[in-house]
Amino acid sequence: MDALALVILVIAVVGVALVGAVAGLVVTRRRKPGPLPDTHTDVLGAPPADPDPDAPPVELSAPPATIEPEAPAEPAAPAAPEIERPEGTASRLVRLRQRLAGSQGTLGRGLLALLSRERLDEDTWEDIEDTLLTADIGVAPTQELVERLRTRLRVEGSADPRAVLREELLALVDPTMDRALQVSGEGDEPGVVLVVGVNGAGKTTTVGKIARILVAEDRSVVLGAADTFRAAAVEQLGTWGERVGVETVKGEEGADPASVAFRAVEEGRRAGVDTVIVDTAGRLQNKQGLMDELGKVKRVVEKQAPVTEVLLVLDATTGQNGMIQARVFSDAVDVTGIVLTKLDGSAKGGIVVAVQRELGVPVKLVGLGEGADDLAPFDAGAFVDALLGG
Repeated sequence: MDALALVILVIAVVGVALVGAVAGLVVTRRRKPGPLPDTHTDVLGAPPADPDPDAPPVELSAPPATIEPEAPAEPAAPAAPEIERPEGTASRLVRLRQRLAGSQGTLGRGLLALLSRERLDEDTWEDIEDTLLTADIGVAPTQELVERLRTRLRVEGSADPRAVLREELLALVDPTMDRALQVSGEGDEPGVVLVVGVNGAGKTTTVGKIARILVAEDRSVVLGAADTFRAAAVEQLGTWGERVGVETVKGEEGADPASVAFRAVEEGRRAGVDTVIVDTAGRLQNKQGLMDELGKVKRVVEKQAPVTEVLLVLDATTGQNGMIQARVFSDAVDVTGIVLTKLDGSAKGGIVVAVQRELGVPVKLVGLGEGADDLAPFDAGAFVDALLGG
């Protein structure tokens, strides 16, 4: 029994060994190494198909050329501003007459209506006097005009009131005054024009408009932006210069106005221009400070060339306040001419007479509006005709 069990055990062990050997052989055969898989995949992630042995060889294209990054484009140079051709003097005078007739005609019509009454009694003459005073002619010129009108109309009897009034108004405005701008220097020296006045009167704009008048007359010009306390004034003047193609000498904000004016005249001499126009500061904080500042500008400028013209810019709509400004600036610097701005917007044209009487210098230019060419030489005859409505 024990022998039989031993035989059975041996047979079982041998059987298990044979089964294991067979299983190992099968596994070994299954793990036989084959060709390595192609790790390349197409854009969809699947392995490529096996190549066709009968297909023609595929030529490999050259690798794409390296694309160099483009250099940043240089910024285009700013276009030069278009140079304007300002309007000539003749057409300005035509517009002067038209616009003044619109704004000043009320005064003339009122006076003519009073003078045309059948009976010129004291009440009528008082009305005439009030009309003239309202127009800012001033007390002394008004009394003088009324007296001359009374005498002439009484003596001449049947004289045409309109003709008499025109003659007397023209005499009051004084057509004999020299109203030419002194914009030329002696020999090769440039003319030097200082422009003064309070801020807000249109001073910087007036400088630009004078430059346009001179350019229209084929004169060469340099501008000096010496109102250094207002950055806006410096930029504004530079724009005016660019529009007509003239150079503007500038300084830093708050720089010494006299030094900027000096450099402007220095540049004008170097370039051989006809005229240098200097825009001065218009601060009216106190009379002494203004006198000191403007006096210094003039003295420093005259180290380069004589000042040929000092123009005072006044706002015609300010009336008697403008007269106060005129006196202060006249004390501060030797004013040689007056520019009245906004005359077309004021019915008080009598300020022409008043300021000339106050300062003893002529009105040389008048502002007629906001346009670039709305500044014209003052013409006494055209002004009086405008007062009378044509």
